[in-house]
Amino acid sequence: MIIDLRSDTVTKPTKAMLEAMMQAKVGDDVFREDETVNQLEQRVANMFGKSTALFFPSGTMANQTAIKLHTQPGEQVICDKYAHIYNYESGGAALNSGVSCKLVDGTRGMFTAEQVKEAINPTDYWYAKTTMVEVENTTNKGGGACWDFEELKKIKKVCANNNLGFHLDGARLWNALVAKQETTQQYGALFDTISVCLSKGLGCPVGSVLVGDEQIMKNALRIRKVFGGNMRQIGYLAAAGLYALDNHVEKLAEDHNKAKEIGAVLSKLSIIKKVEPIETNIVIFELNNDVDENNFVKKLAQKNIHIISMGSHKLRIVTHLDYTNDMHEKVLQALKNV
Repeated sequence: MIIDLRSDTVTKPTKAMLEAMMQAKVGDDVFREDETVNQLEQRVANMFGKSTALFFPSGTMANQTAIKLHTQPGEQVICDKYAHIYNYESGGAALNSGVSCKLVDGTRGMFTAEQVKEAINPTDYWYAKTTMVEVENTTNKGGGACWDFEELKKIKKVCANNNLGFHLDGARLWNALVAKQETTQQYGALFDTISVCLSKGLGCPVGSVLVGDEQIMKNALRIRKVFGGNMRQIGYLAAAGLYALDNHVEKLAEDHNKAKEIGAVLSKLSIIKKVEPIETNIVIFELNNDVDENNFVKKLAQKNIHIISMGSHKLRIVTHLDYTNDMHEKVLQALKNV
């Protein structure tokens, strides 16, 4: 039994999801004739109270499209120093949109409205024009942390007062909604654009959706084409998304509970320096300075338990749909004995 806890992207479609995919009614999406993807896009748009949604092959492409919708070359985006759009999208903001990022020194990937105010550039012509604020919920490098919704509302006011676009990288938003008992409608009312992932957490093989109102989204389809993201009979993938929305969202609570139980075991080990607070399905912990992190990872791998190193003695464990109760018991026991 191989237990892969490197990421929640390692899941494979369930048998029921595969059956739903095989029964999908499909067409040519370039002609906008795939009825299943049209159904998915309409459903996600309605969930967030937006008029328009567009299916993407990846969350990175959805985020990159959002940046391009909100900005012009030479402008600047405010985001956290841990932000996925800055750290893990291959410099796409600079390459695709010609924008720079003003990095905010937040806490676990989250910042305040006051920090946004301070990060907005003066209007003098020798500064890059600030035109967009981006937040990530949950925060990946922040250990699956969930934003305080009241702070997000304060940031929205700053954006409104300064004519700034407001984008949410909601790659793991489903986790935040379950953990904080918040709603898609709440987020849709707050953000101009939102990208949500159907693969992380929900167990689909591929796919993200970008939502927004008609005005901001009017060029999204063209930009997706420019990025090479037009697809044909993608209803098979959209069907997986529809199935996941019906059957997998509530199961995220199980992933969160397992992550917290792993954290509880780790916190009792003498070789562990610190376990970051656990709110959702990501566990980030730090080994003592005298412990070899590569050796730690290797010892678990010898027991067919695979986790990921983040460098600087930090390691990450991510629970997910394919992580069963039997696997969980084996992991807890292995960690106790490591």
